[in-house]
Amino acid sequence: MAGHSQFKNIMHKKGKQDAIRSKLFSKLAREITVAAKMGLPDPNMNARLRAAVLAARAENMPRDNIERSIKKASGADAENYDEVRYEGYAPGGVAVIVEALTDNRNRTAGEVRSYFTKAGGSLAETGSVCFMFDHVGLVEFPAGVASEEAMLEAAIDAGAQDVLSSEESHEIITTFEVLREVAQELEKKFGEPRKASLIWRPQNTISVDDEAGEKIVRLVGSLEDNDDVQNVYANFEISDALMAKLGG
Repeated sequence: MAGHSQFKNIMHKKGKQDAIRSKLFSKLAREITVAAKMGLPDPNMNARLRAAVLAARAENMPRDNIERSIKKASGADAENYDEVRYEGYAPGGVAVIVEALTDNRNRTAGEVRSYFTKAGGSLAETGSVCFMFDHVGLVEFPAGVASEEAMLEAAIDAGAQDVLSSEESHEIITTFEVLREVAQELEKKFGEPRKASLIWRPQNTISVDDEAGEKIVRLVGSLEDNDDVQNVYANFEISDALMAKLGG
């Protein structure tokens, strides 16, 4: 879990400095619309939609934008997006999973492939790296809602598998099947989580040198800047010095 959290924190800090808010809101809106279209347009009855709305709220997306994205799913002009997963290798043999929502598979595949190539990596066949990750649920709360001990006890009682607490957050890991139930139980005690979604969690992480680490972070940055890409996961760790440099 350390690798996932370290990587996420680097990109979170980088994103705060570099991200264009309109692009972020566009991605959030796309996920909300797709989730609403695939199920009921009620977040209380649609777990994926609720997760999408939580993610939007965590980024301070206006309520009007959220409601408009939900309504768009039932409109005649609603776009059709395909869910696509790309897998590949970054420098240092690091495995990367890319999740996208696209209205043009050929365009997105070409762009994703070019990012890997420019970084010195390679795009691979679907299924070639996902076996190195576990597809699990993640429920995240701000650190201030509870102590490490209180959160651990509550999470285990709710049926979670693991908890990782830091100065910034509590990350609760669940199985694929019980994510919704665990999130609901914890929400009763600690309020609305800032995230409740499925993620790809690396089973093991690879330590890379600073040169490879910088290339990987640039690759991930390029992927996340793409309008079609929703999530990026990688199984690497970098030195504290490089993490400070990139996150500072």
